[in-house]
Parts: sequence; structure tokens; C-alpha cells
Amino acid sequence: MKYKCIIFDCDGVLVDSEAISSSVLTEMANELGIKISHVEALENFTGKSLKYSLDYIEAKYSKSLPDNFEDEFRKKSFHKFSIYLKPINGVHDVLNNLTIPFCVASSGPVEKIINNLTTTKLIHHFEGKIFSSYEIKSWKPEPNIFLHAAKKMGFEINDCLIIEDSITGIQAAKCGGFDVIGFVNDNNKERFKNENIPICYSMSELENLLKYQIKQ
Repeated sequence: MKYKCIIFDCDGVLVDSEAISSSVLTEMANELGIKISHVEALENFTGKSLKYSLDYIEAKYSKSLPDNFEDEFRKKSFHKFSIYLKPINGVHDVLNNLTIPFCVASSGPVEKIINNLTTTKLIHHFEGKIFSSYEIKSWKPEPNIFLHAAKKMGFEINDCLIIEDSITGIQAAKCGGFDVIGFVNDNNKERFKNENIPICYSMSELENLLKYQIKQ
């Protein structure tokens, strides 16, 4: 199969944001007496919507979060991103060398995607090619964000390849009929073992895979 378009997830694939988000969320929860660990947050919230994460906390710990919790989380995480956020190692080379169209499709709000890509100096690659679940009110593992991105980019499902780092994103890609490559890190490698998809452990490895899977 030769692909004509690459659809990247953002958090954990383009930018190294998952650990930062998790640390802010757990710190805020702990301040309210909700003792959720960083590991639990990464395992349960990676690739999920913030609403899912907050509902999970309230249900599991039987405690209502303050009405302003989401707004405060956004403010604190955006501040941390502006200081500490880095691009995934090697992603600049991958994007500079791609010879076919590509875009980003994320569960995060558009403002967050733009801010994080700007902070990591990746934004110039994605101007006019940013697609958010908040725009269509549908979140992974539903496939609609990938279907939306493919349609907006002008390609059929079979023309597109998804790059994802979360089980939720992989489920969304599969549900939509897309092929997907899993981007592996320390937090997801055990879960990826049963997914029966190609995987890579670095951007250089991803670039090598793409050389044989894109239509020149």
C-alpha cells in the first residue's frame, strides 16, 4: 500500500506534552485530596478527552471537582507548556523530509494545538492543516476526527496513514478503516503488544518506515 497523506496525532507524537499534562492534573487533584498517581493518569488519560479524564476522577474517587477546575487546568498546563514543552526528538527532520501532504488531528482544543506547535516551532508545517475534535464535537476512540481530517485534506481513507501514540487513537483509526502506525514510548509499549500494527520507537525509525509506504 502506498499512502498519499499522513495524519499525525499531536500530543505524544509531535510534541512531548503527555507527562506535563499528567503532572498538572495530578497535582491539582492531589490539592483537593484526590490521591491519583502520575502513572495512573498516564495509563488512563493518554489520548482521551479532558472531559473523560475529569469524569473518570469524579466517578472513581466519588468527589465533585470545582466548576473552575477545567479552566484552571488549561491555564496551568498552558503555562507549563510555554516553559517546558519540547518537540518529539527527530520530528523536525521527519516533517522537513516528507514529500506528501500531512496534517494534525487531535482531541485537544484548537488553541492548545496551535500554542503547542508554536512553542515547539512546528506550526509552519501545519498552517491550514490543524483539525480538532472540539470543532466537530467528537472524540477518540470515535473515528470522526480522522474521517474529518482526511476529507478536509481531500483524500480517501485508504490514501491515509495515521501516526498515533495512544490505544484510544489506534482504536479510532481502526474503527474508521485507516491504517495506523503506533509510536511507542515507555508508557504505552506494553499495551501496544496486542494491537497487531506496525510500531516504531523513534522518529528516525518512523522516517525509515515512511520511505517505503508513501506514494512519491
